[in-house]
Amino acid sequence: MKLIKLTAISAAVLASTAALAAEPVVVVDDNTAVAYEAEPVAVAYEAEPAYAYNADAGVVRNTTGAVVGGTKTFFQTAINPAAVSAEVGTLGYGANIAWGLNENTELQAGWAGGDVADLFGGDFDANDVNYDVDSDFSNPYLGVQLRPTGNWFTMGAGIIVPDNDIDVTANPEGGVYKINGAEYDADDVGSLQGTMEHRNKLAPYATIGFRPNITNNFGLFGEIGAAYMGKTDATVTASNTSNNFVSIKDGAGNNVVTTQTAEDVARLAENELEDKDYLEWMPIVKVGATYRF
Repeated sequence: MKLIKLTAISAAVLASTAALAAEPVVVVDDNTAVAYEAEPVAVAYEAEPAYAYNADAGVVRNTTGAVVGGTKTFFQTAINPAAVSAEVGTLGYGANIAWGLNENTELQAGWAGGDVADLFGGDFDANDVNYDVDSDFSNPYLGVQLRPTGNWFTMGAGIIVPDNDIDVTANPEGGVYKINGAEYDADDVGSLQGTMEHRNKLAPYATIGFRPNITNNFGLFGEIGAAYMGKTDATVTASNTSNNFVSIKDGAGNNVVTTQTAEDVARLAENELEDKDYLEWMPIVKVGATYRF
C-alpha cells in the first residue's frame, strides 16, 4: 500500500510541474522585456505497481464437479446399453447386452445354457461304445463384436467361462460293452454311467456372422465359430459294485471269466472317454434377434 501511495504522489508532482510549465515566460534582452506564452506539454505516465494482487493465487480449485461428471458419464453408458439380444444355439439358450464403443465396435456380455444335448444328436460314440448324453450348460461370456466393413458382416472374439455338466450313459450292444478291444458281458458289469467336464476354466472363442437391421430398432443375426474348451476329464462308475470277476466273449462267442471287476471295466471306459475329447473344440452356431435402443 505504501508503494501505491508513493506512486500516486509522484504522479501528482509531475502534474503540478506540467501546470507550472504552462505559465508565461519573461525574457529580458537589452533592457527590453518580452513575454512568451509557453504551450503546456501533457506527459502521460502509467503507474505500474510492483506487485499485482491475485485473489486466486494459492487457491486449490474444487474439481469434484469434473470427477463426478466423468463418473456419471461412465455409469450412464453402463446402464444405457446400445442393444439387447436373445439367442439360441450350441452354447444353449440365452441373451446378451451390448454397449457401443464406436460405430463399428460393440462390447457384449451374455449368458447361454440349458440342456442342449439334442443339438448334438443326443449321443456320441467313444471308440466302440455308444453313449447317451444329458447336459446342463452354463456359458457366461464377454466379447467384442466388430463390423470391419461397416455393413452386415461381423467378426467376434472373446472369453467364455464354461460350467457345463455332461452326463453319459453307455449303451450295450448285443449284450456286451466293447471296450479296449474286449467284449465285456453287460450283465456282469451292470450299467456304466459317468460325467465329463472340460478342463479349461476360460475358453477363448471366435465367430463370424451377419447382423442385418430389419428396422431402425429391430434386427436379426446369425453366427458360426468355435470355442476351445480343452481336454476332458471323465468319471465312470459301474452299477455292479461287487468284487466279482466279469466275463468277456471269446472269438467263438463263449463267456470267459477274467480277473477284472466291473470297476476295472469302468476305468477302461473313462480312459476311452478322455481320449475322445468330446467337444474339445465346441462348435458355435447360433441365431437370434436384436433390439437396438
